[in-house]
Order: sequence, then C-alpha cells, then structure tokens
Amino acid sequence: MKKILCDSYEEICRVAADFYTRQLGDKPDSILGLATGGTMIGLYEELVRRYQEGKIDFSKARSFNLDEYYPIKKSHPQSYDSYMRENLFDKVNFLKTSLPDGEAADPIAECSRYDEELESAGGIDLMLLGIGVNGHIGFNEPAKTYHLGTNLVGLTESTLVANSRFFGPGERQPDQALTMGIGSIFASNKILLLISGTSKGQIAGRLFEGNLHTDVPACLLLLHPDVTIIIDREADGG
Repeated sequence: MKKILCDSYEEICRVAADFYTRQLGDKPDSILGLATGGTMIGLYEELVRRYQEGKIDFSKARSFNLDEYYPIKKSHPQSYDSYMRENLFDKVNFLKTSLPDGEAADPIAECSRYDEELESAGGIDLMLLGIGVNGHIGFNEPAKTYHLGTNLVGLTESTLVANSRFFGPGERQPDQALTMGIGSIFASNKILLLISGTSKGQIAGRLFEGNLHTDVPACLLLLHPDVTIIIDREADGG
C-alpha cells in the first residue's frame, strides 16, 4: 500500500487525475472502475478540464461503476447514473459506460448480469474508491462476511444518515443498493483510494494501523498488491 499525502483536497484531485492521464496514455483501451460521492466531484472536474485541453482521451476506454441505489430510476437526480452523466459522462468521450441498473425488475439477476458484463470486458485496470465514515467501499458495509460478486445490500443507518442530505424533505431515500463485491474490487489490477476531510480521519486512522479489521471493509485493501491512497492532511490528522 502506497500513501500520498496532499496539502489540500484540490491537490488530491490533481494527483488522482495524473493517475488517469498516465493510465490512458499507457493503455488507451483501459477498463476503469469509477465511484461516486462528494470526494470524486473535484477529480471529475479536473478530468473534464484535461479532456477539454486535449491532455486526456477516453475514446477507447470503458467504465464500470461500483454501485447504484436500488430501486431508483436512472432519471432521478440522485441516482448514480444521473451523477455520472452530470459530472463526467456527458462531458468526455468514453467508448462505453456501464452501471448497475437501479430499475431492474429482478435485482439478483441484475447482479449476475453485471458480473458477466465485467468479466467479458476483461476486468478492471484501475479502480477508483472512496471510503465511507464506517469504512465501506462501494456499498460493501461492515459485516462478518462479504460477497465476492455484485450483490444487493441493505444500507446501514450511518450510511443512510450520511447520504440523507442528497434527498429532499419527505422524499423516499432508497435503503438498498447494488454494489460490486469485494472480489470484483480485488480483481482490479490497480486501486486508487481517495480520502479527504476531518470526517474521514477516524476511519483512516484504523486503516493506517496496519491491522486487518474485518469490520472495516476498507482494511481488506491491505491484502491487495497495488493500492495507492491519496489523502489530505485533514483526513490524516495533520
């Protein structure tokens, strides 16, 4: 596990964008695993800026997103499908993009379909991750056992509270999600984990202890051979 300490969130975004610039420069047809959330917005803004300046090209690249709420319509402003189109997909030139379908009639069958699509594409070259305040990666919440493949999960109270700010008063917030499993994430050749802000300081501390806390899903990343953590000083405790 490699750690890059940044002075600010803006620096995190620039450093992370450098990984994508190098990745697509070395392998234009890369398969990219993408994530959502507040931490990723600045990275996507930087990638869009570099694309507009001709410094990065996605025309031969494919993407697979980590997760999606369930059930939720693609057109819902808080769906991850909408998030990705608003922040990245409608502004750059990906060859193809894929997300779990939050409108699928059969969520279990959708999980199998998504795994098959990912496998037939050849797996992920560079996986982007954030971390929840409870240590979740994707929507793999703290548990005693973890699914290897894409699965339907119930969201924990802490995750629902953290994400409630994105939903309006009286609006039904999905309490389930479709998420890539730990096995899908670990099959990635390289993993990039972004951590920013004081609210992530406590969970980052547990990750950097170097111990394998089975109730902190992100700690499982200690077992992967190529993980880079890009973190700012606020999350790193100064």
